[in-house]
Amino acid sequence: MSEIKITAAEINQLRQMTGAGMMDCRKALTENNGDVEAAIDWLRKKGQKVAALRGDRDAKEGVVLAKTNDSNSTGITLCLSCETDFVSKNTDFIAFAQSIIDAAIANDVKSVDELNTIEIGGAKIADLVNDKLASIGEKIGISKFERIEAPFVSSYIHGANRMGVLVGLSETEAEVGKDVAMQIAAMNPVAIDPATVSPEVVEREKGIIVDLIKNDPKMAGKPDEMISKIADGKLNSFFKESTLLAQAFVKDGGMSVGDYIKSKGKDLSVISFKRVALG
Repeated sequence: MSEIKITAAEINQLRQMTGAGMMDCRKALTENNGDVEAAIDWLRKKGQKVAALRGDRDAKEGVVLAKTNDSNSTGITLCLSCETDFVSKNTDFIAFAQSIIDAAIANDVKSVDELNTIEIGGAKIADLVNDKLASIGEKIGISKFERIEAPFVSSYIHGANRMGVLVGLSETEAEVGKDVAMQIAAMNPVAIDPATVSPEVVEREKGIIVDLIKNDPKMAGKPDEMISKIADGKLNSFFKESTLLAQAFVKDGGMSVGDYIKSKGKDLSVISFKRVALG
């Protein structure tokens, strides 16, 4: 079987995503037949300090917006992607993205497919996107769409339309909603708490941890039961760093996000959140 050719562009992409060296990125991609996700795991298993894949790197450039309805019971965040920052910073392109999210909120849209059928000025959004593509000369599209419902939804846009966050709370607390949204933007948690981390993420993280332990010369010959227990302990550290309520609160490192929320209301809780970002 012929060897898969890894291009300089693919190596550079992995380097930008992980911060790893060029040679390490080449090796990771070569060992994993060009599979980016597998290459990231390979780097992590070798002990490299790279970010866990979060699935928010799809759109290279574009405009990310987040908005709630008037009653703050529903929120939508979406990305209108493009190929260059020249287009993403264009005022007409930003206004076009704003018209799309306005239509999404006004029509209580549930999905991208539904959104594409909604009309603005008598034309379907899908057709308007195609017209914009033709006039701009770049590939554009609604690359991401997230929606949440809750008793109170807070929206937050960060970094000149490069990231949108939605937070659903059990009660109306605008200040808390904004603070928690800023936390999510800064720290990118994978879930609200350990119980809500997906089984796939848990399995993936534990597998990486186990491989790191087994590659430690000090652990040579240790029984699998001992390695598994050590891995469980390290997995708890992952939960503390990567789940929202356990994270240190960015505005006051002396308390966790969970502690901050409880200080604002004993029955107040985070129901859900969504984070969409340009990669």
